[in-house]
Amino acid sequence: QIYTMVSVGLMDAFICCWDEKFRSNRIRPETAIRKLINPAWQPLLQTPPFPEYLSGHSVISAASSVILTKYFGENFSYTDSVEVSYELPARNFISFKQAATEAGLSRFYGGIHFMDAITNGMEQGTKVGECVLQKIK
Repeated sequence: QIYTMVSVGLMDAFICCWDEKFRSNRIRPETAIRKLINPAWQPLLQTPPFPEYLSGHSVISAASSVILTKYFGENFSYTDSVEVSYELPARNFISFKQAATEAGLSRFYGGIHFMDAITNGMEQGTKVGECVLQKIK
C-alpha cells in the first residue's frame, strides 16, 4: 500500500511540476548569471535541459515526505547511506520533511534553481501529497 501511494504521489507530482515548467518556461540561474553578471560562471551541478520553475526535486520530495510521514509518523529518524560508496558521509535525518527540504535546497546551492522554484515547489508537492492521501483510501 505504501509503495502504491508513494508511486501515485510521484507520478502526480511529476505531471503537475512539468506542466508548470513548460507553462512558465523560466530560464535557469546559469543562463541569467552568464548573460548579466559573469560569462564564465559555472554551477556546482549540471544544469538540466528543461525550464527552471518549479524545482522537480522539491515537488517530488515534498509529496513523498507527506505520504511517508502519514505511514511512519512525524519524527521517523533514519540514516541515508546511499552515497557512502562515493566517499560521501552518511546523512542522518529526523524526519522525511527534513530530508525533502534538504533535497530541494540542494538544487539552490547547486546553482540550478532560484529559491522561489524551491519554496513554491515544496508547497506544490505538499499539496500533491495531501491530495493523494485524501483521494486514495
